[in-house]
Amino acid sequence: MSPVIEAEGLGISFRRNRARNQRLRDVVRGRTKSRKGEFWALRDISFQVGAGEAVGLVGGNGQGKSTLLKLIAGVLLPDEGRLKVHGGVAPLIEVTGGFVGDLTARDNIWLTAGLHGLGRRQIAARFDEIVDFAEVGDFLDTPFRHFSSGMKVRLGFSVVTTLDEPIVLVDEVLAVGDRAFREKCYGRMNELLSGGRTLFLVSHNEADLRRFCTRGLYLKAGSLVGDGPLEDALTTYRADVGRRRKKRKAAAAQDPDTGEQRPVEQRPGEQQPGEQRSLEQQPGAQRPVEQRPGEQRPGEPAG
Repeated sequence: MSPVIEAEGLGISFRRNRARNQRLRDVVRGRTKSRKGEFWALRDISFQVGAGEAVGLVGGNGQGKSTLLKLIAGVLLPDEGRLKVHGGVAPLIEVTGGFVGDLTARDNIWLTAGLHGLGRRQIAARFDEIVDFAEVGDFLDTPFRHFSSGMKVRLGFSVVTTLDEPIVLVDEVLAVGDRAFREKCYGRMNELLSGGRTLFLVSHNEADLRRFCTRGLYLKAGSLVGDGPLEDALTTYRADVGRRRKKRKAAAAQDPDTGEQRPVEQRPGEQQPGEQRSLEQQPGAQRPVEQRPGEQRPGEPAG
């Protein structure tokens, strides 16, 4: 099977405190040395994806997942390495899906579908299907910026998944819609996969990843640290998360001045580790009854 996506030594950098300003002569000359204030969002990323594969991108926030999708979509250009995408891409990246806020829903449908190569007759033939799936028939002439997040997702997903592009990119949008719409999305995505489309899915919902994806790419700090079966990628990611939590707890319990562990604060009545309680301190223990002068104890014969 020939690959539809080929990445070799892929890397992209950004400036921390100001807009990214990649000069054309740096690209032509292949300069990759970091200037002051720059960081590498992705670096040395290499993989291949075959037609019809369903790939889940795994990793925490800020690790480069959305950036990788934007590179595949052609929204961003790499600073080093090479990326070849054989075929068109239908991207649904972020909630807006690339729609123009000042245009109406109707205009955005025509514009987005036209930019992806559909002719007027094709758009007209699919227009009602797009509107019905998105459930925005009453708001066709409303500017897109007035839509709620859920409505934006519905329209964006409906348009993008109606396109004929062989590669579909979906970034976290299934987390925004309501449950009924998610079920419709699941059905549509199953149709795409059964039709031989290639899917890249970014989601923090492991159930969604398992539902569609068989392969996982685990991104950590801009590096590809795992590429294999989805369950292996999820297991490695969860193990890393667990280790980071333990480190944070240990750091929180450490005195910043001396570096020593802070003593554990004991609550009133709480037993320290290894401490032996007296009989009176033990829960449920019966304390001796104080006898008043001339008072008879239980079971004692009267004098």
